[in-house]
Amino acid sequence: MKKRGVHSSLQPFFLSLSITALYVLLVILVMNIVGWPLTVFTTILGAFGVAAGLALSGTFQNFAGGVLILLLKPFELDDSIVAQGQEGKVTSIQIFYTVLLTVDNKTIIIPNGKLFNEVIVNVSRENRRRLDFEFKLAYAADVEKAKAIVLDIIKSTPTILADFPIRTGVVGMDVDSIRFTVNVWVLPDDFLTTKISLMENIIKQLNEAGVNFPKAG
Repeated sequence: MKKRGVHSSLQPFFLSLSITALYVLLVILVMNIVGWPLTVFTTILGAFGVAAGLALSGTFQNFAGGVLILLLKPFELDDSIVAQGQEGKVTSIQIFYTVLLTVDNKTIIIPNGKLFNEVIVNVSRENRRRLDFEFKLAYAADVEKAKAIVLDIIKSTPTILADFPIRTGVVGMDVDSIRFTVNVWVLPDDFLTTKISLMENIIKQLNEAGVNFPKAG
C-alpha cells in the first residue's frame, strides 16, 4: 500500500478488512477440508448478519461515515475543523470515529456517522482565515483618529497577512454608541493569538489617545 501511494489514513482500514476477509476464507477452506456442508455455515452467517445488523445499525452508520470521510477527504489529519458544535485540530481519523484536539487541550471524539451527515467547516483548507471583530465607541469619539490608530496597530502586527485586504471603520450605529469593525487576514494557526494581541493593543492605545468608549450603564 505504501508503494502504491495509498493514503496513510486509509491503510489501517484496508489492512483490517483484508485480515477479516482472509479469516472468513480460512474458515470456509477448513470446513471444506473437514467435509462439513457449506450450507450450514451460510445459514449461521446469514442469521448472525441479520442479528448483528439490527444490534449495530448505529455502528454501521459510523462505519459508512468513516469510509466516506477517508475516501472523499472533507478534511485530513492536522486540519482544524468546526463540527457538531466542536472546534479543534484533527489528530486521528478512525473507521468509527474522528478525534479532535481543542486549543485548551481537550480530546473530542465524534462518531463518523453524525460527523459526515452534518455541516463541516474546514478552517485550514484555504491556508488563511479572516479575523473579524467589533468594538464600540462613543458618539463623541474622533472616528478618524480611532481609525488611524487601529490601522497603525494592524500594520505593526507581524502575524497579519499584509498582502490581503484590510478593512476597518464604522459598521453600525446603536442608541448609545457606534460600532467599529476590524477585518484582517491571518494564517489559521495565528488566529487566536492575533485576535488577543489586536484587541489588547486597540484598547490600550485608544485609551492612551483619549478616544472615548461608551460609558457603562
